[in-house]
Amino acid sequence: MNSPTSPYDTKNASDEPLYNIGVVARMTDIPVATLRVWERRYDFPESARTPGGHRLYSEREVLRLRWVKERINEGMQTGRAIRALQHLEQEDRLSETPLTATSRPSEALTPQPGPVQHHRAEPALAGLQQHLVASLKGHDTAVAEQILAEALSLHPLENLILDMIQPTLNHLGQAWADGEINVATEHLSSNFLRHRLLMWLATGPQPRRVPPVVLACAPDEWHEGSLLMLGVLLRRQAWPVTYLGQAVPLPDLADFVHQVKPSAVVVVSVTEASAIHLPEWPLWLPEAYETGSPPICFGGNVFTYQPEWRDRVPGTFLGETIQDGLATLDRMLREVNR
Repeated sequence: MNSPTSPYDTKNASDEPLYNIGVVARMTDIPVATLRVWERRYDFPESARTPGGHRLYSEREVLRLRWVKERINEGMQTGRAIRALQHLEQEDRLSETPLTATSRPSEALTPQPGPVQHHRAEPALAGLQQHLVASLKGHDTAVAEQILAEALSLHPLENLILDMIQPTLNHLGQAWADGEINVATEHLSSNFLRHRLLMWLATGPQPRRVPPVVLACAPDEWHEGSLLMLGVLLRRQAWPVTYLGQAVPLPDLADFVHQVKPSAVVVVSVTEASAIHLPEWPLWLPEAYETGSPPICFGGNVFTYQPEWRDRVPGTFLGETIQDGLATLDRMLREVNR
C-alpha cells in the first residue's frame, strides 16, 4: 500500500477500497448519515461496494474527507468545500494545502490544545487581500465571497484573519477617514466581514469543558472588529467564547459576569470616548478587583497608541496586537483552568 508523502497528497494514496462506512466515520469524525447525504447530494465521497452492497472507502477518500471537514470547521459551506477540493485536484495543488493546526493528517480535524505560535505573514494572501478591498469598495459582495472562499481553500483561517481580514478592515477605516469612501460603503464592507467573523466564531473545534471567556466592547464603543477577530482565534485554540459585542454598559457586564462566572473577561476600547468608562469597572466588579478572579483584561487601539491609558485602567493589558492578546489570554486561561 502506498503512503501519502504529504498530509493531502491524495495522488499517491491508495485507491484500494478497505474501510467500511463506520470506520471512516470514526476516522474523519463525520457521522455515517452525513456521509450518505453527501454521496447522494454531491457524488462525494467516492465508494466501492461489497457483493452485499456495503460501501467501502479507500485511503485516498479518507484524506479527501479530512480536507473537506477541515474547511467546514473553518466556516466554509459543504458544497463550496467539495468544489474547492475538486478544483485543487484538477490543478494538482491539493498537496500544497497547509493544515491549520497540526502536521499529521490524523489530527487535522480538530486543533489540539497547545501554545500559541508566533504568526508569520502569508505573502500569498497579499494579492487576494487587495482584490477583496477592491471588490468591497466596488460593492461587489459576490466577488468578495468568492475571494474569501478561494483563500479559505488554500490557507489556514488564522492566517486569513491576520493577513487578510485585519488589513482589509484597517484599509477601509482609513479610506473612510480620508474621504475615499463614504459611510454607506464602509458599513457595507465592515458588515460583510463582520458576518463572516460571527459565522467562524459560531463554528470551530469542540471547545474545552471550562468556563467561557466573555468578550465585550466598552460602553459607547461600536468598533468590534478586533474583538471579533480575537474571539475567532480563541475558538481556533478550542477556548469557549461568549461574545457580547458592541457598547456593553458596565452594570450589565457585571451582572452577566456574576451569572456566568467566566474564566476571564476581555473589554476592548478603540477610542478615548469609550476608554474613559473603564477605570470604573471595579465599582461594579469589586470581588474581581480584590481577588483577580475572574481576571479582567483590556486592549484596543487607544491603549496601543496612547500608552498612558494603560495605567488608568485596572486589570491586565493584553498587548499591542491581536497576536499579543491571543498569547496573553492563552497563557492566562491555562493557568486559571489548571
